[in-house]
Amino acid sequence: MRPHVDQRQAQVLALVGTRGSVRVADLARELGVSPVTLRRDIEAMAARGEIHRMHGVISRVEAGRPGAPTAGATGAAAGAGTGAAAAAAPAESRAGAEGLVVGMVVPTTEYYYADVVRGAREVVEAWGARLTVGLTRYLPGEDRTQADRLLSTGADGLLLTPNWEAGSPGPGEGAWTAELPVPTVLVERWAPPGHPAAALDRVASDHAHGAAAAVQHLMERGHRRIALAGRATPTTPRLRAGYEAAVAALGLEPAPPWPAAGPGPFSDADLFARTLDYLCEAVTAGGVSAALIHSDTDAIMLIPRLQARGVRVPEDLAVITYDDEVAGLADVPLSAVAPAKREVGARAAGLLLERLTAPGGGQGAGDGPRQHLELLPRLTIRS
Repeated sequence: MRPHVDQRQAQVLALVGTRGSVRVADLARELGVSPVTLRRDIEAMAARGEIHRMHGVISRVEAGRPGAPTAGATGAAAGAGTGAAAAAAPAESRAGAEGLVVGMVVPTTEYYYADVVRGAREVVEAWGARLTVGLTRYLPGEDRTQADRLLSTGADGLLLTPNWEAGSPGPGEGAWTAELPVPTVLVERWAPPGHPAAALDRVASDHAHGAAAAVQHLMERGHRRIALAGRATPTTPRLRAGYEAAVAALGLEPAPPWPAAGPGPFSDADLFARTLDYLCEAVTAGGVSAALIHSDTDAIMLIPRLQARGVRVPEDLAVITYDDEVAGLADVPLSAVAPAKREVGARAAGLLLERLTAPGGGQGAGDGPRQHLELLPRLTIRS
């Protein structure tokens, strides 16, 4: 063991002996070391029976009190958790995750991200770790504020969904995500080659594939001119890329282009009205007979307004929605493309925990290659 490791562990033992117990996050700040480095020291000391550890707190071993449980016993306890991702993790990895804190920064815990957070939470808890969440509400700069806050309260790693309007950072945007001091996994976000964040692990839905699958299904039903409609979100650029690629690959006729936008800013009502006007014109004058609409809520609101303006659904316009949050609850259930939101959260959490529990865990090059994982959405056809 290197001398500085011996010295650091001696400091830990002395402080725990004096105070009785101490939070790991507080101890890391006091000693000026990263939480990941301190976790490795604690694991070694606990295995030797020098300290007792439990849920982010370490304490001295009292006379007659047994030391920390063995790795095998801890792994068995963690293995009792639910979830396929947790069951697939090696027992020694799950044992090493006990007491770890995973911070997760998301725009919201409602609608799309409710399932993403749920999937992450199931895996984190099954590993014996704890999930803490920071919300940004898409406010500019809030993602970095929330990440810093979670780190200051002891997060050992981060699941991060930055507020990038196009789903990926613009020029000069988001470089800070690659400079974080703990392992970080991007969730439902992408960074282009050459951007500092492109070297981060990431797990995302392949929205381009989902859009292409919808176009192919509509083509197989006889539609030759298919539109993509909806308000701009971080998902939109990937949807448009898949949509345009499928239209070209299948030899379909292009839909009318969106009309040029006037001076903004636009309210939600303005954007909704623009989508309605576009679809009406595309059907009545542009030869469009089918559309992929993002998202479900917009589609459910658009359909009665389209019908009020003489566009019958599905007779004049066949509709597939994107997201599949509430498409099945429409008065006439809608076919929809469903991203694997819960699995995205689960895979991202599992990947982060593997990083945190690997020997020499961290962002270093010795931890194995970074991973860019894309999960394919599923097309659900409803009659």
